[in-house]
Amino acid sequence: MGGVLDTVHGGLVHERRVRVLAEHLAGLLPEGARVLDVGCGDGRIDALIHEQRPDLEITGIDIGVREETLIPVDEFDGLHIPREDGAVDVVMFVDVLHHADDPHALLAEAKRVAARAIVLKDSTPLGPGSDATLRFMDWVGNARHGVPLPYDFWTQAQWREAFAQLGMKPEAVKRKLGLYPWPANLLFEKRMHFILRLVPRSGEPAHAL
Repeated sequence: MGGVLDTVHGGLVHERRVRVLAEHLAGLLPEGARVLDVGCGDGRIDALIHEQRPDLEITGIDIGVREETLIPVDEFDGLHIPREDGAVDVVMFVDVLHHADDPHALLAEAKRVAARAIVLKDSTPLGPGSDATLRFMDWVGNARHGVPLPYDFWTQAQWREAFAQLGMKPEAVKRKLGLYPWPANLLFEKRMHFILRLVPRSGEPAHAL
């Protein structure tokens, strides 16, 4: 069963997901930005972003640095980002916060380090059975890599509360991502996935998550 799922996920889902995510993320990063990807893995998404946006300077950190990476990657403890205040323009999270031991603390660290914005991709349960679907997707994509799986998928209300506590707001939001091919999109998409750019809160109204 595991071998079949790995083959299907790797051949039909993963490659498309990585490519589509890179396209969406590239469109949300400011011109000439210094970007730090937290939990970057091998940096595949970052390399694809850089192909589209050579104006960007992208580095990464992860709790375990792989032998081969496509961008410069430093190790960190999963909680404290090893950078000075305002050291980069953008901190980026791609399906990382729902794996974190303390996502609130990690978001606070990102705000400290990012001079301009936080860009993040994550998921939220929407409708009956969606939490179980997200758990299954998380298991298929990460269990074989030894990634911690707390299955801590925040609701929309929890995301909004976290952003308010952080003193930041969504400046841009993408919900129709097209990550999965038909017919997988009928089960695994359902607007549960989102990408947004967070900026410090001011008097202007925030985009709804």
